[in-house]
Amino acid sequence: MSNATDNWWRSAVIYQVYIRSFADGDGDGTGDIAGLRSRLPYLAELGVDAIWINPWYPSPLADGGYDVSDYRDIHPTYGTLAEAEKMIAEAHALGLRVILDIVPNHTSDQHLWFQQALAAGPGSPERERYLFRDGRGEDGSLPPNDWHAAFGGPAWTRVPDGQWYLHLFAPEQPDLNWDHPAVHAEFDDVLHFWFDLGVDGFRIDVAHGMAKDPALPDLGLTEFSVLTGEGQDDHPHWDRDGVHDIFRRWRAIADGYPDRRVFVAEAHVRPGRLAHYLRNDELHTAFNFDFLKCPLEAGPLREVIDRSITDLAAVGAPPTWVLSNHDETRHVTRYGRAYTGVRSALLDQGAPSDRALGTRRARAAALLMLALPGGAYIYQGEELGLYEVEDLPEAALQDPTWERSRHTVRGRDGCRVPIPWSGTTPPFGFGPPGSVPWLPQPKDWTSYTAEAASADPASMLQLYRAALRLRRAVPAFTGEAFRWLDSPHGTLVFERGAGLLCAVNLSDQPLPLPDACQVLLASGPVGDRLLPTDTAAWLQRN
Repeated sequence: MSNATDNWWRSAVIYQVYIRSFADGDGDGTGDIAGLRSRLPYLAELGVDAIWINPWYPSPLADGGYDVSDYRDIHPTYGTLAEAEKMIAEAHALGLRVILDIVPNHTSDQHLWFQQALAAGPGSPERERYLFRDGRGEDGSLPPNDWHAAFGGPAWTRVPDGQWYLHLFAPEQPDLNWDHPAVHAEFDDVLHFWFDLGVDGFRIDVAHGMAKDPALPDLGLTEFSVLTGEGQDDHPHWDRDGVHDIFRRWRAIADGYPDRRVFVAEAHVRPGRLAHYLRNDELHTAFNFDFLKCPLEAGPLREVIDRSITDLAAVGAPPTWVLSNHDETRHVTRYGRAYTGVRSALLDQGAPSDRALGTRRARAAALLMLALPGGAYIYQGEELGLYEVEDLPEAALQDPTWERSRHTVRGRDGCRVPIPWSGTTPPFGFGPPGSVPWLPQPKDWTSYTAEAASADPASMLQLYRAALRLRRAVPAFTGEAFRWLDSPHGTLVFERGAGLLCAVNLSDQPLPLPDACQVLLASGPVGDRLLPTDTAAWLQRN
């Protein structure tokens, strides 16, 4: 693949493939590499620059593949390593780069290392690769500290010989000890393995969680403030300075290849801390969770955009923008409610979502996101306007959060329902006729299929295709120039350079468009030089 654009990642649009739910090539109800290979031309036509594939490694799937039992192979349900190599080559031939997920904070409890640790017993070298500790209390029957797991419940599980092991997520995901040299050496080799097969980069799962305070002190936090470390400036397991030594080592490995290999951080950190991960000898980019979670309101959005650009410019890194992913409620559904930001899973989501309103706002948000400087991520199906499936039968739910919360938090399955490709009844081309997807699809997805959207000039898919074509064709999109223009309250208007403008109207009044401008693309009808509410447009000065 040509490497003429060595800094492609600075402005790349990357499509997230949740492989279980993307395309099923063999009819077993689960997405796989064969299905992905068959849809690569669709992704190339969409106009994205790269694909990011959620974990496809061997796994018991206790957490959708984020419990890895072998980092150098493919889960048999998804295919084979040979198929993966062919997919990478085919993607490159279509001009698509390939980014994989890597899960370095924890392994599966079925990983060989953890099975060896269980068999070896307390005090053994095998246990030192994880975080085993004796319990508290006279008989050691209490966990070593008060830490909570992100999926609910205590972060410690006791094994038959009496010791406890740490798992910041599910019990099936024991945390690795990143103070152990063998852990570093293992992941050095994993990176080389996939880079040598042609992979262009990695998205790092829980990049902020790998280093722990060896004293393992109590936190004193409530169970559901665990993801951000609320109230903790020196948190014992989130966003510790020790992670940066790991990423400097990884960056040196990536830079050892003649063509550009990149890293993307999933790092939930406090304001001002994200730039630390993106210094020029560490990672290349990071997900912008502040933007994803921000309400669709002009004031908060402007604040997040300014902070993102300013903070990362200090270390020479580009911002990224994202509206949905496999862990959050799809934004079509969020934007159809009175509160349009991301709410805690514990809170009542309120009245049913207004799907028409949410779709109109999602179209506007797409043009906002794709007009901003830096990179962007598209979660599979958002280009089809898919909504969150909030009425999945309880018997179908598979997210570990459902069980760990004692059936009080439904989890993330609603955004992971297999996407529709064609036809008028399930499985909507996700798999062969008669196959049954691993999560049930809504029957009304007939009008949401890629086939139906391709035939509709006003569809969400056609909007994304047009936006991505313009993003490549208009020179002003390739640079990092950005400045706000004066506009009424509740609106956002900015210029990218060379007379390219983006106007977003989130107020309750029509927004007059600047004179002497041509409308290149709009998320909805624009008449009489007035931009309606919940509409965005790209403009070019004459």
